[in-house]
Amino acid sequence: MRRALMLARKGLGTSSPNPPVGAVLVRGEKVLGEGFHRRAGLPHAEVEAIEDVHRKGNTPEGATLYVTLEPCCTRGRTPPCVDRILREGITRVIVAMVDPNPLHQGRGLARLAGGGIEVRLGPLEEEARELNRPFIRWITSGRPWVVQKSATSLDGRIGTRAGDDRWLSGTASRRMAHRLRWEADAILVGAETARKDDPALTVRLPGRKGKQQPWRVIVSRSGRLPDQLRLFTDSVRERTLVFRNFPLPMVFEELGRREVLRVLAEGGGKLAGSLLAEGLIDEIALFLCPMILGEGPLSVDSPHRLLGTHFRLKECKRLGDDLFIRGIRKESAGTDKAEGLGGAWRSS
Repeated sequence: MRRALMLARKGLGTSSPNPPVGAVLVRGEKVLGEGFHRRAGLPHAEVEAIEDVHRKGNTPEGATLYVTLEPCCTRGRTPPCVDRILREGITRVIVAMVDPNPLHQGRGLARLAGGGIEVRLGPLEEEARELNRPFIRWITSGRPWVVQKSATSLDGRIGTRAGDDRWLSGTASRRMAHRLRWEADAILVGAETARKDDPALTVRLPGRKGKQQPWRVIVSRSGRLPDQLRLFTDSVRERTLVFRNFPLPMVFEELGRREVLRVLAEGGGKLAGSLLAEGLIDEIALFLCPMILGEGPLSVDSPHRLLGTHFRLKECKRLGDDLFIRGIRKESAGTDKAEGLGGAWRSS
């Protein structure tokens, strides 16, 4: 299952609005084939793994399938995976977690068990759920998962008052920032950041292909923005959205309708403070840079600095001279656990 989860992560950033899923087919100690879901409309991970077996001149008959999410049982852009699994003669399916999609939610497992396949549920469920938090949030509520990204000095500043230190973070941190953009379906900034920095908000990762440019979202009270901004003039200007005087929850509802699962907020302290004040930040991605500025804008503007907003540490590592910290808001970590099925399934 760990190998299946590793494969699933390859779909981060490209599988939306579908979840990232990985699958491995084994017989005894031998891996017969493996696959992951690359993009909506392309084969799901289970079918990728089955086709991999056939390409290698073997057959999945009598094999065990490890998959990170319950196989689908309805026809969408592709046929149901359950039908293909039953046709191929696979005898055992081990699933990390139930699909939170109300159209599935255990129905795929029931069909497999009803077809005589031994089904086991639960290995590495928490890891699979962690991977799929944005999908779980979106499919159950219609709203995206919101990640607040900031690069700050040790005293919580995101730049000098004069604005002459545009980059606080180092090269390795900037590469990680583009990885966060790769994982996102939309990148959010405020009007002040758009006017002051004229950002491109594009994904620039060498060697990475196959991703549609995320939506570039500007929230503005007045809607007055210079026509010459790169967001309105570059080659992907059709991927820019401006929300004028929209409450932030309504912005996210509209993005959810556009099949946005994950939003990366890159605005300044005012936007971060507003998101915090309304309880809309689910995850933080903080680049802590080894310097003290003493002045300049704060990462979260007062008076929105809130006490009692706690994040569970997800990742902490060194990137060059910077420290990268990733955390999930505890309320979010506890509210997105989809009701599902547990234990072992066995055919009668």
